[in-house]
Amino acid sequence: MNESPKLTPRQQQILDLVQSAIARTGSPPTRAEIATELGFRSANAAEEHLQALARKGVIELVGGTSRGIRLKSDTLKTLNDSRGRQYTLPLPGFAQLTLPLVGRVAAGSPILAQEHIDETYLFEASLFARRPDYLLKVRGMSMRDAGILDGDLLAVQKAREARNGQIVVARLGDDVTVKRLRRTSKAIELLAENPDFKPITLALDDPEFALEGIAVGLIRNTMLM
Repeated sequence: MNESPKLTPRQQQILDLVQSAIARTGSPPTRAEIATELGFRSANAAEEHLQALARKGVIELVGGTSRGIRLKSDTLKTLNDSRGRQYTLPLPGFAQLTLPLVGRVAAGSPILAQEHIDETYLFEASLFARRPDYLLKVRGMSMRDAGILDGDLLAVQKAREARNGQIVVARLGDDVTVKRLRRTSKAIELLAENPDFKPITLALDDPEFALEGIAVGLIRNTMLM
């Protein structure tokens, strides 16, 4: 793909919305959310525009999930938005980030301890609206309906606090998990985005729980091949 695809103003608007949602929440929007944001009468109108973007090779649509929208690697390499910003994999002359990929985490040790780093990747910084600190390889399908699939690389910003509804990386004793956070007056809930997985409910003062970070982007592993 040598040239940016020619998009209509509406298609560009939807693409910007998808990119913004991924950067802000860690997952793409649903068709209904796109329709609400852009004033469409129904989610079907959003679907038609998404199908058009997919035909132009800008995005990939993943069936069976309401948030199954992926930015294609060629799009990340070549696509400029209306402000001239590029969403890219590494290119000369742009500000770049070196992000460590965290592997299996030992119990009780810092998530970014050197022994946990499997390898590092280089990315163009403007791919992310919020600067990530590391990548975490997703294992399993518990977040499938948020468009986060087994083998994806989740870009994570270190944080000790998060808002309700954000996708977070949490430590539960010896394990590290990716879930959507919900706090109530009585408990902490870590919610899967797949009906096959039950919520994890914890006491507010559970010593096994620690927040490690907030999802700020998603990279499909095939983009790095």
